[in-house]
Amino acid sequence: MNIVLKDAGNALMRFFSGKLNRRASYLAAIALIALLEFLISGLVRRTFVFYSILEGSAVVEDRMVRRSFSKETDIRRYVEEALLGPVSPDSAPLFPRETRLRSFMYRDGTVYADLSEEAALSLEGGDVFRSCLTLNEGLRRNFPSLKDVKLFIGGNEIFFNEFRGIFADPADNTVKPVKRR
Repeated sequence: MNIVLKDAGNALMRFFSGKLNRRASYLAAIALIALLEFLISGLVRRTFVFYSILEGSAVVEDRMVRRSFSKETDIRRYVEEALLGPVSPDSAPLFPRETRLRSFMYRDGTVYADLSEEAALSLEGGDVFRSCLTLNEGLRRNFPSLKDVKLFIGGNEIFFNEFRGIFADPADNTVKPVKRR
């Protein structure tokens, strides 16, 4: 038994005597620790888009949101975080602060989210259509497996024809323009 341990120790000493082997081992240990920390923490990065109060330009916020084993719960948490509004005081919320998520359902790749009636009230310098479109795009960006997003305010579906037109023809950057002479 002592001979086996002595041979293993000598092999490790020869392996770690090389500078490149030591550095590669350090890198592998750091990567393993980072992976374990990621798996244990249960957090996932989500992006939220809000608009600047002064300029009206888009402001992207990254937030770490608790991950669950249910896709429906993850999407619900995203919508609730979006309704809370931005962290930055220079950004405006998408909907009035009183807006609540009344009901939520995720079935067969489609999200059904019913917001309270306060969501229909326009914020100063805001637009209900832009806010709903931003929420819709945020859901699709953070959860690419979604087939459709149906938003409701007070039980009434909103902008369904406009949204269908926007998302029916996704941008295609693979077609090269024809050169004219």
